[in-house]
Amino acid sequence: MASNWKKGADWLGAITLALIIAGCGGGATPEPEPQPEPEPQVEPTRDDAAEREAEARRLREEEERRRREAERNRVLAILAERVHFDFDRSDIRPDAEEVLQRKVTVLREYPDVTLRVEGHCDERGSNEYNLALGQRRAEAVRRYLLSYGVEAGRFATISYGEERPLLDASNEEAWAQNRRAEFVVTDHGRLGAGD
Repeated sequence: MASNWKKGADWLGAITLALIIAGCGGGATPEPEPQPEPEPQVEPTRDDAAEREAEARRLREEEERRRREAERNRVLAILAERVHFDFDRSDIRPDAEEVLQRKVTVLREYPDVTLRVEGHCDERGSNEYNLALGQRRAEAVRRYLLSYGVEAGRFATISYGEERPLLDASNEEAWAQNRRAEFVVTDHGRLGAGD
């Protein structure tokens, strides 16, 4: 009986050993996780390259259009700046010289732009006197610009006297604003909308 027991124990040990080996990986190997397939390399076609080039050209043209528009607005803002005068005077004040120097720079940069210089007065004085004073103011501005080498043919002058007030009031603030020269671009030259 002891030998049967020994045979049974041996047999039981062999089964236990087989189970242990099977549990420790002696069984089937797990399947490896699938690797993602590499994306196919697509060679750009001529159409793709042409589309990218067309888009790049469109973006460059749009940027250039925005740059030209910004430059045009900058120049027109400088040309539209008014200059003011003291009461019953037509000489150019120091603050007006600063404005006129900016205009000289722009007019040199854009030699095909032309202007009309309009002289204005406040309401004090007769119509005839103010028309003459407004003309003296417009001519003083014109002479100033000419003294910096801007050609005479690029300007026209006119006086509106007291006819076109900027502020319609009878006080010093309104009068100071109404004593002025204004500038109207009569030919945009290269600044035109088609540029």
